[in-house]
Amino acid sequence: MRRPNQAPPMNGPRFNEWIQSQKVRVIDHEGENLGVMYTREAMEQAQALGLDLVEVSPNADPPVAKFLDVGKFKYEAQKKANLARKSQKTQEIKEIKMRPNIDDHDYDTKMKKVVEFIGEGDKVKVTMRFRGRELSHGNLGMAVLQRVAEATNEIAKVEAYPRMEGRQMLMVLSPK
Repeated sequence: MRRPNQAPPMNGPRFNEWIQSQKVRVIDHEGENLGVMYTREAMEQAQALGLDLVEVSPNADPPVAKFLDVGKFKYEAQKKANLARKSQKTQEIKEIKMRPNIDDHDYDTKMKKVVEFIGEGDKVKVTMRFRGRELSHGNLGMAVLQRVAEATNEIAKVEAYPRMEGRQMLMVLSPK
């Protein structure tokens, strides 16, 4: 039973006629090692079982090939890749804005959010905004940012130390 001519697999493993090596280490459909044999011979055995010869480890010497159904193998690989992509967490940068003359209650509220964001695994960018004459009192803003760094030194590390950028002072915290 010959397959109709198909284009060679561009993405995914090589199989059947597109396996390029002369000999392959063969594993059958039940997971047993059949040893090293010629690719042509292994392909004939796979077709006798109604399966394909799929190259699962092309970098081995000799390459490892299995008796599998190519469509099912690609589908399962795609499902596994989608699951891995779905379960990975991207690290976001959350921003907290403060003022140099922030009140204690406001500071506590902002700190709860900082702790929450760091607990979720996100980075936190603390922005100290200066308006008018506050700009000449940069040491007040620096003191508030130092207070934030000390309050979070158990759960976070300072990734970018406080620095001025125009009318604001920035500091970045990341989870330990």
